[in-house]
Amino acid sequence: MAKDKKKKPVRPKALPPKGFRDYFGAEVAERNAMLAEIAEVYHRYGFDALESSAVETVEALGSFLPDVERPNAGVFAWQDEDDAWMALRYDLTAPLARVFAQHRNDLPTPYRRYAMGPVWRNEKPGPGRYRQFYQCDADTVGAASVAADAEICAMLCDTLEAVGIERGDYIVRVNNRKVLDGVLETIGLTEDDVSTREAVLRTIDKFDKVGREGVLQLLTEGRTDSSGARIDGVGLSMAQAENVYYFLNSTGDNNTETLGLLSQLIGSSAKGQAGLNELEDISELLNAQGYNENQIRIDSSVVRGLGYYTGPVYEAELTFEILDAKGRKRQFGSVAGGGRYDDLVKRFTGQEVPATGVSIGVDRLLAALREKGRISSQSKGPVVVTVMDRDRMGDYQEMVAELRNAGIRAEVYLGNPKNFGNQLKYADKRESPVAVIEGGDEKAKGVVQIKDLALGARLSAEIETTEEWKAQPAQIEIKRSDLVEEVRKMIARAEGLG
Repeated sequence: MAKDKKKKPVRPKALPPKGFRDYFGAEVAERNAMLAEIAEVYHRYGFDALESSAVETVEALGSFLPDVERPNAGVFAWQDEDDAWMALRYDLTAPLARVFAQHRNDLPTPYRRYAMGPVWRNEKPGPGRYRQFYQCDADTVGAASVAADAEICAMLCDTLEAVGIERGDYIVRVNNRKVLDGVLETIGLTEDDVSTREAVLRTIDKFDKVGREGVLQLLTEGRTDSSGARIDGVGLSMAQAENVYYFLNSTGDNNTETLGLLSQLIGSSAKGQAGLNELEDISELLNAQGYNENQIRIDSSVVRGLGYYTGPVYEAELTFEILDAKGRKRQFGSVAGGGRYDDLVKRFTGQEVPATGVSIGVDRLLAALREKGRISSQSKGPVVVTVMDRDRMGDYQEMVAELRNAGIRAEVYLGNPKNFGNQLKYADKRESPVAVIEGGDEKAKGVVQIKDLALGARLSAEIETTEEWKAQPAQIEIKRSDLVEEVRKMIARAEGLG
């Protein structure tokens, strides 16, 4: 009887879940450096940091579907031991509403906070679209004045310039949900026409994708898309639809002209007029602070989030051109958006609490900085202290401690020191600026060899022995007591070459 063959163990695949990715040293360092610059601007404006839980109750997030017993598929959710549903946060605003409602008696009002961190969306991933990504938010809760909205717009300009987006390469566009509500009133849609209003909002959000004819078709009788599928329309008359379209295209050559065009569309609507007054106030406040229309502009085409926001909305767009995947020129596009949301905290307290804020897409902004050459793709690796004699590890650790104490990133080679060439290959792979070498002879003479790897990289493929490395001009002998000073000089020279 043949013996049963042992089954091979089933090993897990070394892959992240679909829609997730890993971030390595240089990418993490770039992100952290940019977030530190943003935090400095937010802090200068008087905002305080807040780190809320990555997990919220689904009740707090408000993400239940009415016809199923599980949370919305848009969030990653699970049931706890007590059958309560919890989920990973999908943005940084819903947790803020919960935090303010919970601690409102202890927090100052207005409460000004900024938050940075990952959020999770249980959505279909695609090219450049991940299920985990970073957001960077700043919000003011408890201030009804549009001065708070104007301040957010000003801070957004300062933030973009602080991280390296030059003036002229961005525009912050401002619109107002109340103005659209006024337009809807003039065409006969009252606040009681909730479902129709929501359908209009969803439709105009597609303006960038389907254009004028597509929007008019969707607002009226519907259209057939490129796949042949029939999409039902909202059911407005063509005259009503044209008025909504005119709202999207009422941006003049300056703010005064834009306000005049919008005024013609809202007629006698009190709510629409309130929205126009807010836009005018924001414009005047920003002018008083020295921001011009080349930085911040009233723009009726900003429609993203109008279904969510209750007043002013704003979007930061980068205007410089890049090449898309097919080599065609296009503008980089939006990297931040926000607005006023006076109803969110009310879910918890039953009372309306005014709030306004902005969210920056961290990955998008990082990509823009790379396009502009504002971020160096070269990683700054550590100085590597090589090991010539494993019995003298204490000497090498002493050297690396001196370098670290002087603020220089450094490490001792901790692999097998037998093959010196492998140590240098390791230093190259780490993108180290300098390698420190001290054999027995150097120790006896009180010297060390330091190798400028940035300068020597061009020759490294041809070098095989320690003697050859010493013969190169990129390697010099220095006094052991001058280690920190000379390494610092060599790093500065390497950075100059980069």
